[in-house]
Amino acid sequence: MASSKSRQRALARAKTERQIARRAAAARRRRQWQAGIGSAVVLALLVVVVIWKTGGFSPAPASADRCAYTGADAATGLVDVGKPPTKDIVENGVKTMTITLGQGKVTAKLDPSKAPCTVNSFTYLAGKKFFDNTTCHRSTDTLLQCGDPSGTGSGGPQYRFPDENLPQAAAPSTDPSASASADPAAQTAATALYPAGTLAMANSGANTNGSQFFLVFKDVQLPPNYTIFGTITGGLDVLQKIGAAGNDGSNSAGGGKPNQEVKISSLTVTDTDPGAAEPVPSVSTSAPASAAPSATSSAPGNS
Repeated sequence: MASSKSRQRALARAKTERQIARRAAAARRRRQWQAGIGSAVVLALLVVVVIWKTGGFSPAPASADRCAYTGADAATGLVDVGKPPTKDIVENGVKTMTITLGQGKVTAKLDPSKAPCTVNSFTYLAGKKFFDNTTCHRSTDTLLQCGDPSGTGSGGPQYRFPDENLPQAAAPSTDPSASASADPAAQTAATALYPAGTLAMANSGANTNGSQFFLVFKDVQLPPNYTIFGTITGGLDVLQKIGAAGNDGSNSAGGGKPNQEVKISSLTVTDTDPGAAEPVPSVSTSAPASAAPSATSSAPGNS
Protein backbone atom coordinates (compact mmCIF):
# COMPACT_ATOMS: atom_id res chain seq x y z
CA MET A 1 0.00 0.00 0.00
CA ALA A 2 2.85 2.32 0.91
CA SER A 3 4.59 1.41 -2.30
CA SER A 4 1.49 2.39 -4.32
CA LYS A 5 1.29 5.74 -2.60
CA SER A 6 4.97 6.35 -3.25
CA ARG A 7 4.48 5.66 -6.95
CA GLN A 8 1.56 8.05 -7.03
CA ARG A 9 3.57 10.75 -5.32
CA ALA A 10 6.45 10.15 -7.71
CA LEU A 11 4.12 10.42 -10.71
CA ALA A 12 2.59 13.60 -9.30
CA ARG A 13 6.04 15.09 -8.77
CA ALA A 14 7.08 14.14 -12.31
CA LYS A 15 3.91 15.69 -13.70
CA THR A 16 4.50 18.87 -11.70
CA GLU A 17 8.12 19.04 -12.86
CA ARG A 18 7.03 18.64 -16.47
CA GLN A 19 4.48 21.43 -16.07
CA ILE A 20 7.10 23.68 -14.46
CA ALA A 21 9.55 22.89 -17.26
CA ARG A 22 6.90 23.66 -19.94
CA ARG A 23 6.03 26.93 -18.23
CA ALA A 24 9.73 27.85 -17.97
CA ALA A 25 10.27 27.04 -21.65
CA ALA A 26 7.23 29.11 -22.60
CA ALA A 27 8.50 31.99 -20.47
CA ARG A 28 11.93 31.77 -22.16
CA ARG A 29 10.28 31.85 -25.60
CA ARG A 30 8.25 34.91 -24.59
CA ARG A 31 11.36 36.68 -23.35
CA GLN A 32 13.25 35.82 -26.53
CA TRP A 33 10.36 37.01 -28.71
CA GLN A 34 10.04 40.25 -26.73
CA ALA A 35 13.82 40.76 -26.89
CA GLY A 36 13.72 40.20 -30.67
CA ILE A 37 10.92 42.72 -31.09
CA GLY A 38 12.77 45.21 -28.92
CA SER A 39 15.96 44.78 -30.96
CA ALA A 40 14.04 45.19 -34.19
CA VAL A 41 12.41 48.36 -32.92
CA VAL A 42 15.75 49.77 -31.79
CA LEU A 43 17.34 48.87 -35.14
CA ALA A 44 14.45 50.44 -37.04
CA LEU A 45 14.78 53.63 -34.99
CA LEU A 46 18.51 53.72 -35.65
CA VAL A 47 17.89 53.31 -39.39
CA VAL A 48 15.32 56.11 -39.33
CA VAL A 49 17.75 58.39 -37.48
CA VAL A 50 20.56 57.64 -39.94
CA ILE A 51 18.32 58.25 -42.96
CA TRP A 52 17.02 61.47 -41.44
CA LYS A 53 20.51 62.76 -40.62
CA THR A 54 21.75 62.01 -44.14
CA GLY A 55 18.82 63.84 -45.71
CA GLY A 56 16.99 60.74 -46.84
CA PHE A 57 13.63 62.22 -45.93
CA SER A 58 14.29 65.45 -47.80
CA PRO A 59 12.23 65.93 -50.96
CA ALA A 60 13.86 64.39 -54.01
CA PRO A 61 15.57 66.96 -56.22
CA ALA A 62 13.10 68.33 -58.72
CA SER A 63 13.69 67.35 -62.31
CA ALA A 64 13.96 71.08 -62.94
CA ASP A 65 17.50 70.69 -61.57
CA ARG A 66 18.15 68.38 -64.54
CA CYS A 67 16.63 70.80 -67.02
CA ALA A 68 16.74 74.35 -65.73
CA TYR A 69 14.70 76.61 -67.98
CA THR A 70 15.24 80.13 -66.68
CA GLY A 71 13.48 83.30 -67.70
CA ALA A 72 15.06 85.61 -70.26
CA ASP A 73 14.71 89.35 -70.53
CA ALA A 74 11.60 90.34 -72.44
CA ALA A 75 13.66 91.76 -75.29
CA THR A 76 12.35 92.49 -78.77
CA GLY A 77 11.77 89.29 -80.68
CA LEU A 78 11.27 87.05 -77.65
CA VAL A 79 7.92 85.28 -77.47
CA ASP A 80 6.24 84.16 -74.24
CA VAL A 81 5.18 80.55 -74.75
CA GLY A 82 5.66 79.45 -71.16
CA LYS A 83 8.39 76.95 -70.28
CA PRO A 84 8.88 73.25 -71.08
CA PRO A 85 7.91 70.68 -68.44
CA THR A 86 10.68 69.72 -66.03
CA LYS A 87 9.29 66.37 -64.85
CA ASP A 88 9.50 63.00 -66.56
CA ILE A 89 12.18 64.18 -68.97
CA VAL A 90 12.76 61.56 -71.69
CA GLU A 91 16.40 60.44 -71.68
CA ASN A 92 16.35 57.50 -74.06
CA GLY A 93 15.02 56.39 -77.41
CA VAL A 94 14.84 58.45 -80.58
CA LYS A 95 12.61 61.30 -81.65
CA THR A 96 12.04 62.35 -85.23
CA MET A 97 11.99 65.95 -86.35
CA THR A 98 10.42 66.83 -89.69
CA ILE A 99 10.95 70.30 -91.15
CA THR A 100 8.89 71.25 -94.18
CA LEU A 101 10.55 74.05 -96.12
CA GLY A 102 9.45 75.75 -99.31
CA GLN A 103 12.43 74.05 -100.98
CA GLY A 104 11.65 70.56 -99.68
CA LYS A 105 11.53 68.39 -96.57
CA VAL A 106 14.33 67.83 -94.06
CA THR A 107 14.19 65.03 -91.48
CA ALA A 108 16.40 64.43 -88.48
CA LYS A 109 16.62 62.10 -85.52
CA LEU A 110 16.94 63.73 -82.11
CA ASP A 111 18.96 62.07 -79.34
CA PRO A 112 17.44 62.53 -75.84
CA SER A 113 20.14 60.36 -74.28
CA LYS A 114 22.82 62.94 -75.08
CA ALA A 115 20.83 66.18 -74.94
CA PRO A 116 17.62 65.49 -72.98
CA CYS A 117 16.92 69.12 -72.00
CA THR A 118 17.45 70.38 -75.55
CA VAL A 119 15.25 67.69 -77.08
CA ASN A 120 12.63 68.32 -74.39
CA SER A 121 12.62 72.03 -75.24
CA PHE A 122 12.45 71.38 -78.97
CA THR A 123 9.56 68.95 -78.50
CA TYR A 124 7.73 71.52 -76.37
CA LEU A 125 8.21 74.36 -78.85
CA ALA A 126 7.23 72.19 -81.81
CA GLY A 127 4.04 71.24 -79.95
CA LYS A 128 3.31 74.96 -79.59
CA LYS A 129 3.86 75.37 -83.38
CA PHE A 130 6.54 77.86 -82.43
CA PHE A 131 8.58 77.25 -85.58
CA ASP A 132 5.70 77.17 -88.06
CA ASN A 133 5.66 79.96 -90.66
CA THR A 134 9.05 81.32 -89.60
CA THR A 135 11.98 82.15 -91.88
CA CYS A 136 15.55 80.91 -91.62
CA HIS A 137 17.45 84.15 -91.19
CA ARG A 138 21.04 83.12 -91.87
CA SER A 139 22.92 80.97 -94.32
CA THR A 140 26.62 80.33 -94.94
CA ASP A 141 28.39 77.96 -97.28
CA THR A 142 28.28 75.28 -94.56
CA LEU A 143 25.09 75.70 -92.54
CA LEU A 144 21.57 77.09 -92.37
CA GLN A 145 20.37 78.82 -89.19
CA CYS A 146 16.68 78.86 -88.25
CA GLY A 147 14.37 78.98 -85.23
CA ASP A 148 13.92 82.72 -84.76
CA PRO A 149 10.25 83.74 -85.04
CA SER A 150 11.28 87.36 -85.62
CA GLY A 151 13.54 86.45 -88.52
CA THR A 152 16.16 88.90 -87.25
CA GLY A 153 18.60 86.66 -85.39
CA SER A 154 17.62 88.10 -82.01
CA GLY A 155 14.36 86.25 -81.35
CA GLY A 156 13.32 83.17 -79.44
CA PRO A 157 11.25 82.08 -76.44
CA GLN A 158 11.35 83.91 -73.12
CA TYR A 159 13.52 81.28 -71.47
CA ARG A 160 17.09 79.99 -71.67
CA PHE A 161 18.70 76.68 -70.75
CA PRO A 162 22.24 75.28 -70.32
CA ASP A 163 24.50 73.68 -72.91
CA GLU A 164 24.63 69.91 -73.35
CA ASN A 165 26.65 67.43 -75.38
CA LEU A 166 29.33 69.86 -76.49
CA PRO A 167 31.81 68.30 -78.93
CA GLN A 168 35.42 67.56 -78.12
CA ALA A 169 37.76 70.41 -78.97
CA ALA A 170 40.47 69.61 -81.50
CA ALA A 171 44.09 69.60 -80.37
CA PRO A 172 46.05 72.72 -81.35
CA SER A 173 47.93 72.39 -84.62
CA THR A 174 51.67 71.72 -84.38
CA ASP A 175 52.35 72.05 -88.10
CA PRO A 176 55.16 74.66 -88.42
CA SER A 177 54.15 75.57 -91.97
CA ALA A 178 50.61 76.31 -90.79
CA SER A 179 51.69 78.37 -87.80
CA ALA A 180 54.14 80.46 -89.78
CA SER A 181 51.48 82.28 -91.75
CA ALA A 182 48.36 81.81 -89.63
CA ASP A 183 46.92 84.41 -87.30
CA PRO A 184 48.31 83.59 -83.80
CA ALA A 185 44.96 84.37 -82.19
CA ALA A 186 43.24 81.91 -84.50
CA GLN A 187 45.81 79.24 -83.67
CA THR A 188 44.97 79.31 -79.96
CA ALA A 189 41.21 79.27 -80.41
CA ALA A 190 39.76 75.84 -79.64
CA THR A 191 37.68 74.36 -82.44
CA ALA A 192 35.72 71.19 -83.05
CA LEU A 193 34.46 69.49 -86.16
CA TYR A 194 30.75 69.76 -86.78
CA PRO A 195 30.37 67.26 -89.64
CA ALA A 196 27.78 67.47 -92.38
CA GLY A 197 24.45 66.30 -91.00
CA THR A 198 24.94 67.83 -87.54
CA LEU A 199 21.94 69.43 -85.85
CA ALA A 200 23.01 71.90 -83.16
CA MET A 201 21.82 74.86 -81.10
CA ALA A 202 22.88 78.42 -81.84
CA ASN A 203 23.49 80.72 -78.90
CA SER A 204 24.81 84.08 -77.80
CA GLY A 205 27.21 82.69 -75.21
CA ALA A 206 27.51 79.83 -72.76
CA ASN A 207 24.20 78.43 -71.48
CA THR A 208 21.98 80.81 -73.48
CA ASN A 209 20.12 78.29 -75.60
CA GLY A 210 16.63 79.24 -76.72
CA SER A 211 15.08 78.17 -80.01
CA GLN A 212 17.62 79.03 -82.69
CA PHE A 213 19.40 76.09 -84.26
CA PHE A 214 21.54 75.33 -87.24
CA LEU A 215 21.66 72.52 -89.77
CA VAL A 216 25.15 71.70 -91.01
CA PHE A 217 25.25 70.57 -94.65
CA LYS A 218 29.03 70.70 -95.12
CA ASP A 219 31.81 69.83 -92.66
CA VAL A 220 32.78 72.90 -90.63
CA GLN A 221 35.20 73.74 -87.82
CA LEU A 222 33.57 75.85 -85.10
CA PRO A 223 34.28 76.61 -81.46
CA PRO A 224 33.06 73.66 -79.35
CA ASN A 225 30.31 75.84 -77.86
CA TYR A 226 27.18 74.55 -79.55
CA THR A 227 24.97 71.76 -78.20
CA ILE A 228 24.63 68.86 -80.62
CA PHE A 229 21.18 67.31 -80.24
CA GLY A 230 20.53 65.35 -83.41
CA THR A 231 21.53 64.17 -86.86
CA ILE A 232 20.03 65.02 -90.22
CA THR A 233 18.71 61.85 -91.86
CA GLY A 234 17.10 63.23 -94.99
CA GLY A 235 17.02 66.33 -97.14
CA LEU A 236 20.69 67.24 -96.92
CA ASP A 237 20.62 67.90 -100.66
CA VAL A 238 17.83 70.43 -100.08
CA LEU A 239 20.04 72.30 -97.61
CA GLN A 240 23.05 72.16 -99.93
CA LYS A 241 21.04 73.78 -102.71
CA ILE A 242 19.96 76.56 -100.34
CA GLY A 243 23.60 77.13 -99.43
CA ALA A 244 24.66 77.11 -103.07
CA ALA A 245 22.14 79.88 -103.80
CA GLY A 246 24.27 82.18 -101.61
CA ASN A 247 23.49 84.92 -99.11
CA ASP A 248 23.72 88.68 -98.85
CA GLY A 249 26.73 88.66 -96.50
CA SER A 250 24.94 90.86 -93.97
CA ASN A 251 25.77 88.87 -90.83
CA SER A 252 28.89 90.00 -88.99
CA ALA A 253 29.44 86.47 -87.68
CA GLY A 254 29.62 85.18 -91.26
CA GLY A 255 27.14 84.59 -94.05
CA GLY A 256 23.87 86.46 -94.10
CA LYS A 257 20.26 86.33 -95.15
CA PRO A 258 19.73 83.59 -97.76
CA ASN A 259 19.36 84.95 -101.29
CA GLN A 260 16.54 82.47 -101.67
CA GLU A 261 13.90 82.89 -98.94
CA VAL A 262 13.79 79.84 -96.70
CA LYS A 263 10.53 79.48 -94.81
CA ILE A 264 9.51 76.73 -92.39
CA SER A 265 5.87 75.94 -93.08
CA SER A 266 5.83 73.32 -90.32
CA LEU A 267 8.18 71.65 -87.85
CA THR A 268 7.08 68.57 -85.92
CA VAL A 269 8.74 66.27 -83.39
CA THR A 270 7.41 62.74 -82.90
CA ASP A 271 8.47 59.62 -81.02
CA THR A 272 8.66 57.56 -84.21
CA ASP A 273 12.07 56.23 -85.14
CA PRO A 274 12.98 57.43 -88.64
CA GLY A 275 14.10 53.89 -89.51
CA ALA A 276 15.46 53.60 -93.00
CA ALA A 277 15.44 57.31 -93.71
CA GLU A 278 17.49 58.85 -96.45
CA PRO A 279 21.17 58.49 -95.50
CA VAL A 280 23.32 61.58 -95.09
CA PRO A 281 25.52 61.84 -98.20
CA SER A 282 29.24 62.17 -97.63
CA VAL A 283 30.68 65.61 -98.21
CA SER A 284 34.38 66.02 -98.88
CA THR A 285 36.01 69.14 -97.52
CA SER A 286 39.76 69.55 -97.68
CA ALA A 287 39.69 72.78 -95.68
CA PRO A 288 36.64 73.10 -93.39
CA ALA A 289 35.22 76.60 -93.22
CA SER A 290 34.60 78.53 -90.04
CA ALA A 291 31.43 80.53 -89.62
CA ALA A 292 30.24 80.48 -86.05
CA PRO A 293 26.46 80.53 -85.59
CA SER A 294 25.13 82.91 -82.99
CA ALA A 295 21.78 83.89 -81.55
CA THR A 296 22.37 87.56 -81.13
CA SER A 297 19.79 88.66 -78.57
CA SER A 298 22.59 89.35 -76.08
CA ALA A 299 25.60 89.73 -78.38
CA PRO A 300 25.95 93.41 -79.38
CA GLY A 301 27.61 93.91 -82.72
CA ASN A 302 26.22 90.77 -84.31
CA SER A 303 23.15 90.69 -86.50
